[in-house]
Parts: sequence; structure tokens; C-alpha cells
Amino acid sequence: MMIYRDCLWANQRYEILASIDKRYLEEKNKIRGIKKYIERDFMIRQPIISVLGHVDHGKTTLLDRIRSSAIASKEAGGITQHIGASEVPIQVINEICGCLPKFDKNSLKIPGLLFIDTPGHEAFTNLRKRGGSIADLAILVVDVNDGVQPQTAEAIEILKDYKTPFIVAANKIDLITGWKNVESASITETLNGQEQHVRDNITTKIFELIGQISRYGLQSNLFDEITDFQKEIAIVPVCAQKGNGIAELLMLVAGLSQRYLEMKLNIDTDRPARGGILERKEIKGLGTVIDIILYDGTIHTNDTIAFATVQEEVRTAKIKALLKPKALGEMRDSQSEFAVVGSVSAAAGVRISAVGLDDALVGSTVIDSSEPDFINKIRTEITGVFKTEKSGPVLKADSIGGIEALSKIFENEQIPISKKGIGNVNKRDVLDAFSMNAVNQAYATVLAFNVGVDGDARSNAESSGVKVIEKKIIYEIVDQYKEYMAETDRNKREAALGKMIMPAVIKTIPNSCFRISHPAIFGVEVIAGTIRPGCPIINENGETIGKIKGIQNDKSSLQEARKGENVAISMDEPTFGRQVKENEELYTRVKTQDAYLLLGELSNLINDEERKALEKIMEIRRRNREGDI
Repeated sequence: MMIYRDCLWANQRYEILASIDKRYLEEKNKIRGIKKYIERDFMIRQPIISVLGHVDHGKTTLLDRIRSSAIASKEAGGITQHIGASEVPIQVINEICGCLPKFDKNSLKIPGLLFIDTPGHEAFTNLRKRGGSIADLAILVVDVNDGVQPQTAEAIEILKDYKTPFIVAANKIDLITGWKNVESASITETLNGQEQHVRDNITTKIFELIGQISRYGLQSNLFDEITDFQKEIAIVPVCAQKGNGIAELLMLVAGLSQRYLEMKLNIDTDRPARGGILERKEIKGLGTVIDIILYDGTIHTNDTIAFATVQEEVRTAKIKALLKPKALGEMRDSQSEFAVVGSVSAAAGVRISAVGLDDALVGSTVIDSSEPDFINKIRTEITGVFKTEKSGPVLKADSIGGIEALSKIFENEQIPISKKGIGNVNKRDVLDAFSMNAVNQAYATVLAFNVGVDGDARSNAESSGVKVIEKKIIYEIVDQYKEYMAETDRNKREAALGKMIMPAVIKTIPNSCFRISHPAIFGVEVIAGTIRPGCPIINENGETIGKIKGIQNDKSSLQEARKGENVAISMDEPTFGRQVKENEELYTRVKTQDAYLLLGELSNLINDEERKALEKIMEIRRRNREGDI
């Protein structure tokens, strides 16, 4: 028995010691893992720069100029065009900015700049993540001669919504009268070569631009006069066509990106990949592919990626091939335009070939499926963007970015959206919009941003009176809908006015009874408001006297009489001297429903005097507990 107990105790002791050793090894390995993680080399990726601005203000010209400057300096590092983006290496930036006295190439650690190659609001809003933007920084291009235009204002609001820092490129300074062409990438050197009156004119234009930007609650200043770049937006005068100012612009973009975004730019290349779908297209020989901007981690061939679909579902696909454009010099040879690569690290543009991309949602986040809880992460993002209200117009767009950008603008305008979707306007959309007639006629509208309208949907809309607004520019669709709302409101008010009994006070004039009854005809003075034929009349006791049959002045029939006018009215019901007396104040009998409208939604239709008259009328009716007729 003793031997058995000793064996049992020895066995238990062995298990306890083994358990302690196991926990010790686990903790030791965990510490080793943490240490290894801390000691891991984190790479600084290149900042992603987006370009926005009003149409014809020079967005594309600016990008082309940056590219051409880089191509001219390709011996210093060259330029690579990715899908939807242009990568300018740090060697090129160093060479272009080398002419600037304040430029210190040794201070830059970023590997280069990745410019989004599809300038405009649509590209910017499609490059999104967690309600923000993939773009680290933006350049807002403004024609210095035109100043802030509607699309400029829209871009500023979008940048503010996405909390994206930006620099203003005040373009087209070469159109200033008296401008002399100076071959220099530096705007400082270029301005020094101008006459004083030209420099003064440019300064005036810049100060006008500063004032316009201040209307949006933003402080800005000329780039070389700023002491705190976190408080003021830098304005760089440029001539995108000739290249003047490109050096200062690139220096600021690179310097500010590194100084204020360095932690954001630190990435772990071993992390699962994350990116945003910029475009989905059909390529002969490859089928459906997606072009993405990769902003974190590394993506590999045979990785399984997850993304949202047009049906607002989450789908996965295994990567068959990653295609990356070759250097620009080689891209001129269409036969060798793309190279198949095994992996790509952020930040970069890359084309993905895989089975099952047909319904991939443009603007959706792409996540490596090895990332924990990837389904819920994508689903939560979709749910937020497609959140709707119980009433409002129907919104259809070509991408999730378009839906999100328009949703934010309409939310700022306090306009609800009842339904959101991707793709062409269909018959179901029109039926959903038609049902909004019961709430508000202006809500019976389909807003089609950058999408088509199916044939049966268009014919249904025309026959049912549903308004379809089709536009390819965000601010135009918003402005046109606001105009339509105002027009609908005017029509509604005019229709309401035609049927509504307006508040009015009249007083019988002494010695002006022309007929006692059947009909009674007597003179009145309009004390407040407007009277018309058909208006029911009550007295101070709330008793209904009858309806105005007609209004006359100098034997001429009138459709209405306003405050201050003396007219004769005829009424079939009363007898003058009994129901109506001399010097008596009488009132129009306003329906309770109309009174609420006039005191609320339609309050701007009556003046203060008419409001007091209406309040008096309602008080008389409440005092006498009179119901509607």
C-alpha cells in the first residue's frame, strides 16, 4: 500500500513539474516573440497623394508635369507607373528639388511619392478605409484667376469630411498680365524674374484665395510665410504647364508627409495585405480583374483575398496572378506592358487576376483572408455606408465611394436618403421612389450618379411622375436636386395657397349697407390679411356668418382684397343689422390643419400682422370650442 502511494505521489509530482516547465516554455517563447516583433524592421512606405480640384483648373496637367519632370530625371531613379498611380522615387525628388536652398535631401527617409493617377473626387472617394481616405495627403488645384469654384468647394468639404491634410496648388499664374516665361522648377526663382506689378498682382490673387478658403473655417497662407503647418494650409503658386513651382510643391509634399505622417507610413511588410479597389474591368485573356491601391502589408500570388460585392455581400477569391506595370520607358512597348510578379508591398498599385471578381464592389476594402474576423470588418464597413432613413430620394451610384461622398454631402444638407445601391437605375428603384410621394413629392426622385437608367425604368418613371436626375459630377447632382426640391416646394405652396383660407380681419364700414339680405351687400375695410370670394366668415363669438360671395370696388368685381382696401362684399346667409352690425370686426374662418401649416411649415407665407390675426382667430375658435366644417 505504501509503495502504491509513493508511486502515485511521484507521478503527480512529475505532472506538476511538467506543467510548470510547459508554462515556463510558453512564457519564454512569448517573450522571445515580443522581442522579435520589437526588433523587426519596419519599412517606411511612400505616401499616397491624391489630386483634386475644379474641372479645367489643371489637375491632369499638374500630374503630367510631375511625371514629365520625373521622366526627364529618370537617370536619377526613373519613374514607375502603377495601376491608377504614378510612383516618383526619392532620387527623382532629390534631383528636382535640388535647386532649392532650403531643401535637405539627407533628411528625407521616404522611398518616394505615389500620386493617384486618376485625379478627381471619384478616385479620392473610392480610395477609402474605415470611413477615411487611403490618401495620406492631397493637392487641391485651384486656378488662381478663377478662385474657389463649385467643384473646388465640394473638394474642400470632402477633404474636411475625410480629415485629409492638403496643400493648395495655385495654378495658371502664367496667365497674369505681363508674365515672363522663366525656365525653372522653382517658383521663388521664377517670381524673382517677373516685373514688380506682376508680383503684386499674384500677391493680390493669393490673398483673395486665402479669403475664399477662410469661408470654410480653414486658415491658409503662402507656403514660405507659414510658421506652423499644422495650423495653416500651404498655398504654392505654380504654372503646371511650364513646371514653375513643381520643386516647392514636391518639397512640401515630401517634407510634410514625412514630418507629420511618419508613424502612419511605418508598415510591417509581413502583415496581411490591405488595399482599396479603384477599378474593376474585363481584360482579354484574363477575364475580370481588379486594380487596387495597396496601402498596407504585402500581397502574394495564391493569397486569398476578401472584398465586398455589388450585392453588399462578402466574397473571397484566390489570386491567380499579380500584374505590375513595368517602368515607364518600357511601357511604350505594349507587348511588355505588364510583368507578372510573385508579391507586391505597400504602397503600390497592382492588378489582380482571380476567379470570382465579377461583382467586386469598386471602392471596397480588400483584406487578406488570413486577417482575423475579416468578414465582419468588411460587413461593418458596408453597413455604415449603406445606412438609410425611412424617407428621402433613392440614390444609385457606380461605386461605394460615390455613395459615401454623396451621402455625406446630403447629410450635411439635412436631406435624408431612403435607399442606396450600386449599378444602373432599375424598375424596382423607380417603384421605391414612387412610394415616397405619400411623404413628400420631392422625395419621389432617383439620383443617378455616373450610372445608366434601364429602359423599362425610364418609361416607368415618366409615366408615374418620378423625377430621375442623371449626372456625372457630384456637385451637379446635389445642386440640381436642391433646385428640384425648391421648385416642388414652390408648386406645393402655390397649390396650397389656391385652396387655403388665409387669415384676415375685416371691419364693417358705417352707413355703407347697400342691401340688407339675399344677398346682403355692405362695405368693409380690410384690417389685416387678404380676403377672396369663398372665404367663410366668423364673428367675435366664433359664430359662422356665411361665405363671401363676391367682392366689388367701383362696380368692378375683384378676385381678392388686401389690407388697407375698402370694398363692398356680398353674402347670401346673413341679414345686415342682425348677424352683421356696423363697426363690427369679422374674421376669416381658417381650418385647423391650415393654421398649423401657416404657423409651421408654411410660416414664411404670412407676415407678423397676419400671424397675430391667425392667433386671434384660433383663440376665438378655442374659446368657443368650434370644430372644423
